[in-house]
Amino acid sequence: MAHYEITGGKRLEGVVTISGAKNAALAIIPAAILAGESCLLENLPAIEDVRMLEKILRRMGATVEFTPDGEMRLDPQGITDHRVTFDMVRSLRASYYLLGVLLGRYKPAEVALPGGCAIGQRPIDQHIKGFTAMGAEVEIKNGIVTAQAAGGVLKGAYIYLDVVSVGATINIMLAATLARG
Repeated sequence: MAHYEITGGKRLEGVVTISGAKNAALAIIPAAILAGESCLLENLPAIEDVRMLEKILRRMGATVEFTPDGEMRLDPQGITDHRVTFDMVRSLRASYYLLGVLLGRYKPAEVALPGGCAIGQRPIDQHIKGFTAMGAEVEIKNGIVTAQAAGGVLKGAYIYLDVVSVGATINIMLAATLARG
């Protein structure tokens, strides 16, 4: 196994650039849709999941550009398609954040169940519990999650999850951002 051996008596110094965290980036990129206008996202990790989200957002109608510094400018104003197919999310586990964002911003959302997880299926029951508590009607059919805000409006609610779930908490908060109350 490779390792570093440091012999004392000499000062270590230098500069290390730390890229953004993958898990944060995969929630922040979809969250930018909620702004409804152009956003500049900095310090994103240069990973395939970020590029996959870029492709998905472009197919939905968003304008996505990368700066020479690796920043992403995302303008969601052109989004007209609120569907995310299995082909689009086949290897992206965090695709469920798109469900919360699309439900919160546009009210109808249709997103294929998440893919990309080598450790098994990622349940989204707690996500759905939160969406339902805010007044969404949610249905899963043939691997597609369809969510619609009843009467076109999500409403603030007290939500209690059955288990600890960071992903569900983030996703529910994304959907709730533009809710009434």
